[in-house]
Amino acid sequence: MKFGKGRSAVTVNVPTREALFRTIRARFADGTGFALATLNLDHLTKLPVDDAFASAYRAQDLVVADGRPIIWLSRLARQPVALMPGSDLVLPLSAEAARAGVPIALMGSSDSALAGAKAALERDVPGLNVAYTHAPPYGFDPTGADAVQICEELNKSGARLCFIALGAPKQEIFAAFARGRCPAVGFASIGAGLDFLSGHQVRAPRIMRALALEWLWRAGQSPRRMVPRYAKCFAILPGLAVQAWRQR
Repeated sequence: MKFGKGRSAVTVNVPTREALFRTIRARFADGTGFALATLNLDHLTKLPVDDAFASAYRAQDLVVADGRPIIWLSRLARQPVALMPGSDLVLPLSAEAARAGVPIALMGSSDSALAGAKAALERDVPGLNVAYTHAPPYGFDPTGADAVQICEELNKSGARLCFIALGAPKQEIFAAFARGRCPAVGFASIGAGLDFLSGHQVRAPRIMRALALEWLWRAGQSPRRMVPRYAKCFAILPGLAVQAWRQR
């Protein structure tokens, strides 16, 4: 399903978990990298006003739906897609990597969060090889000299799957930048997924996630940052609903 208009339009091109993991397994088998983005309403507010972000999204090989509003809009358009938040993909993608004998990398967040996430993944995913971790400094330029060095280190490490936890738009921009420099590496942009794994952030309880109230939990945890973000998200919903209806 297509969201947005013009150069900022994005298509969710992987509608189901089965399709996603089938594609990932095939990429691992033939040594081909990829860039995976998880589309949510926050991204859709940023894309029309950030050309670099929109360009990075066009470079993503795989786009899945992250967030209940995206799911509801897809149903309104009669083009339903499955809910696949980036945070929920870390463990199953790591399990696929372990089964395929593919080393992984963790990038973003902080050194302590990466250490905690590495320990959690190695505990929960037997046989997993975390070959590289890197927490970029504050002000990291996802297309600058530091990004070039990270790409070189990734290639030397042998990692074939890299989880990027930089937040939007930096993680998607870095994935697009690194995609051509690390052709055998799959890049998955997963937001706060590593912080959740390490315990540096507390995710909403399962009941709130099941009731589509994770946004309320996050707003309560960080109101100054999240309330303005969600206000922008709610503001674009009517226009997106009209667009979805027209795609029926």
